[in-house]
Amino acid sequence: MTKSNDTSATTKAKPQDTVSEQKTRELVELFTQQMAAIREQVGRAVVGQQEVVEQLLVTLLVGGHCLITGMPGTAKTLLVSTLADALGLSFKRIQFTPDLMPTDITGTDIIDEGPDGRQWNFVPGPIFANVVLADEINRTPPKTQAALLEAMQEQTVTVRGNNHQLESPFFVLATQNPIELEGTYPLPEAQLDRFLFNVVLDYLSAEDELGVVNRYTTRVDLPKIEACTSQQQILKFQWLVRQVPVSEEVNLQAVDLVRATRPDDERASDMVKKYVKFGASVRATMFLTLAAKARALLAGRYHVTTDDLKSQALPVLRHRVLENYFAESDGVGVDDILNDLIATRLAS
Repeated sequence: MTKSNDTSATTKAKPQDTVSEQKTRELVELFTQQMAAIREQVGRAVVGQQEVVEQLLVTLLVGGHCLITGMPGTAKTLLVSTLADALGLSFKRIQFTPDLMPTDITGTDIIDEGPDGRQWNFVPGPIFANVVLADEINRTPPKTQAALLEAMQEQTVTVRGNNHQLESPFFVLATQNPIELEGTYPLPEAQLDRFLFNVVLDYLSAEDELGVVNRYTTRVDLPKIEACTSQQQILKFQWLVRQVPVSEEVNLQAVDLVRATRPDDERASDMVKKYVKFGASVRATMFLTLAAKARALLAGRYHVTTDDLKSQALPVLRHRVLENYFAESDGVGVDDILNDLIATRLAS
């Protein structure tokens, strides 16, 4: 297995050898074809949620991780497992519970009797997969959350002082249930900051909900999903995303927006100064720009626009901006604050 120095979205995909212009064009064409095929395959099992599917693809192409907040029964598991199948990647689901221990996800050493006597052998846990669904991550204690954090940040796990490397690409999708908070362990800000996106999986439209009923009440099996790409191709696509150029003007817009979330910054609006306790860090600026690059390439463009920043700003920032008690007492949500800020700072 190949070790990556850092698996967060700030880390570059595996460096490529010198690539000719012709090879790059071929890679762009392959990217376009395979992304369209992936969307088609996911659409065979999942009705609607096109925006969420795009955000998950952006997360993968940037090399980051995604936090999904959604009500029970909104097809979170189906969406993630279907996407993993369409990508041709290995998939594991971990149901987080209060009694889950770090070794339950990382794996553990066991003593085996062999011809040479007893020896320690490592048995990998479910974290050893390309796509990991961490279901209800806030239900497990901080010690187990910390083990997942190491895997997300370093792409390694540590068992009995030994480091074990994870395969690339490595993609954690963690879910949270917004209505059941009793007996949960809120994620610390340091771990929340490791997620590229906080995606809200909302209810379907009436038309899409009817489509689900028509599709899944007349059949007993799920449609077969075909793999459209491979691990190595995804690593090449991650490299390709980072080659998308960004103008200095758009970079300045990203910096300006993120700095405006900090209440002590001169750019902060009255709403931010009144309702925000802590703003987003510089990691948010990097994530926002990288996500905008991936979104531009998915849209068939080879440069980043202000609209790309607008579309990615809310999922990048909503878990990084911490409200104060005035916001809670006035019934002002973080999305309200950010939507006002985005409309002001990224006006066309």
